[in-house]
Amino acid sequence: MISPTAEYALRAVVAIAQAGGDAIVTPNIAVTTKVPAGYLAKVLQTLRKAGLVDSKRGLGGGFTLAKPADKVSVLDVVKAVEPIKRIEQCPLDIETHGTNLCPLHKRLDEAYELVEQTFASVTIAELLDVPGRSTPLCQKDQVIALNPPSSETQ
Repeated sequence: MISPTAEYALRAVVAIAQAGGDAIVTPNIAVTTKVPAGYLAKVLQTLRKAGLVDSKRGLGGGFTLAKPADKVSVLDVVKAVEPIKRIEQCPLDIETHGTNLCPLHKRLDEAYELVEQTFASVTIAELLDVPGRSTPLCQKDQVIALNPPSSETQ
């Protein structure tokens, strides 16, 4: 239903939100989310341009959420990288159909609308706060450090 790019963007935003306000660097986001680092860097830049994440270079730098996690919806993230394409006119270019969709395409568009509504109703904070469920992007037996210790603290 959503593209791999949108899935990667959601994984990245969840990982950044899990950092709790601490900056997290691209290589660590890549390991946590299992997204190729090169591709992830492009996704993160798109999210930055959309105003969903902030970035800071240098020591102590990395990515943070630009807004509180409870103010960012799943739909915000998906729309930033690859919006859900609604069916506004006949995809077969049948002139007599135009914007009067046939039953098949009307139902498909209704399904897309429901997906958009569902994504709009779920915030990133909600994904992190589901009691009794596994924590997103974490395994019980594995904890990945958000950022490696600096050379000053080693």
